[in-house]
Amino acid sequence: MPHTPAIGADNDVAAKASKLFVLDTNVLMHDPTSVYRFEEHDVFLPIMTLEELDDHKKGVSEIARNARQVTRTLDEIVTSVDAAIGQGIELFGPSRRLASGRLFLQTEAITGDLPAGLPTAKVDNQILAVVIHLQRRHPERPVILVSKDINMRIKARALGLQAQDYFNDKVLEDSDLLYTGMRELGSDFWDQCGHDVESRKKDGRIRYRLNGPLCAQLLVNQFLYQEGEKPLQAIVREVSETTAEIETLTDHTHPKNNTWGITARNREQNFALNLLMNPEVDFVTLLGQAGTGKTLLTLAAGLTQVLEGKRYSEIIMTRVTVPVGEDIGFLPGTEEEKMGPWMGALEDNLEVLNKSDEDAGDWGRAATRDLIHHRIKIKSLNFMRGRTFLNKFLIIDEAQNLTPKQMKTLITRAGPGTKVICLGNIAQIDTPYLTEGSSGLTYVVDRFKGWKHAGHITLQRGERSRLADYAAEVL
Repeated sequence: MPHTPAIGADNDVAAKASKLFVLDTNVLMHDPTSVYRFEEHDVFLPIMTLEELDDHKKGVSEIARNARQVTRTLDEIVTSVDAAIGQGIELFGPSRRLASGRLFLQTEAITGDLPAGLPTAKVDNQILAVVIHLQRRHPERPVILVSKDINMRIKARALGLQAQDYFNDKVLEDSDLLYTGMRELGSDFWDQCGHDVESRKKDGRIRYRLNGPLCAQLLVNQFLYQEGEKPLQAIVREVSETTAEIETLTDHTHPKNNTWGITARNREQNFALNLLMNPEVDFVTLLGQAGTGKTLLTLAAGLTQVLEGKRYSEIIMTRVTVPVGEDIGFLPGTEEEKMGPWMGALEDNLEVLNKSDEDAGDWGRAATRDLIHHRIKIKSLNFMRGRTFLNKFLIIDEAQNLTPKQMKTLITRAGPGTKVICLGNIAQIDTPYLTEGSSGLTYVVDRFKGWKHAGHITLQRGERSRLADYAAEVL
């Protein structure tokens, strides 16, 4: 590795504050622009990182695309300087003022002193040897390995090196802080906000205009509820610094407001159905454990609006194909047939919805089943790029396994008249290197909160059976 530029007495303090980050390959492939995310600090890329990028660049997977994107970014940086790159490349220009540090590439062979037990042929260990070498060469600077691989970070710390996760992609440090979409009102709510309340009726619902300091803390399409003698359930429609307008909800717990024969069993399900049935809300996210009713409510709302209301032309359902156990290999058949084994949850829920019409009889139910299957299309995520969905009810299941970039690719497929619903449970992430804080589902919940055409609810109560509820509690 080349020596860093000589540090004069004047900028000695600034240099000591500047850190040297050594990037693992998985960081670059997770975020192709990660070299620009370290502000005033320097970034070092070991030669083995570039070798691994080269190994992953072929193919049509998201990893291969990211590897090619990183290569193009590095090419842009390297060709931006005419002089030798040994003294480090200024990132200020190529990063469009995002970063003010330098990029260093390994330009010499490094034979680091690794403990005898670690095989030197392994790429991870060669990167660790580079970190050890840099730490010895620059004892005055913090040299930090950045990796998404937990085992790599553990090994680094065991060798006395500084290591950390890549935090730039994390929306939240703690998933408990994630927006739930609802807020409980205190007993003094009407004392605080009830002065000079204006009320009016709009489309059969009552709207209240509130005043008070709490109004500034509310978000558009956030649900409010208050228990007690006079319970309140409402949704925020407009917010300003001193006032807010809230509207009462349709009570989907009542049989007369059923959706395809399904009624809400709890408060959160009622909130979810109000979002799913609202034509003004184009994007809905539903989080919750298994059995909280995410898929059932969404399908019921979709079928009602496709077959009865004719609001959308068809339902399109897709999900990330990450197996829980061993993969079952290549599947025969068309795109829909290949996706069939992944869509067991869809079939289970359609069975419940088909039985909800008790007066139809066997022949009627069979006809309904055929009609439903004709209006539900199952698509693979692999073929979503470049498509535009017009007037569709698009359901993205298991959305917690998507990266923020994949989520952007999917949501931007929506054309005029399309509604997108993302379902998932961030406690069940199966994709490598994704966490609760960096999942694409967490990302969109945080980014879309407060937009007047988007809504979110975290479903909290399981509604499957007493056995499933007890198992979730004790196992």
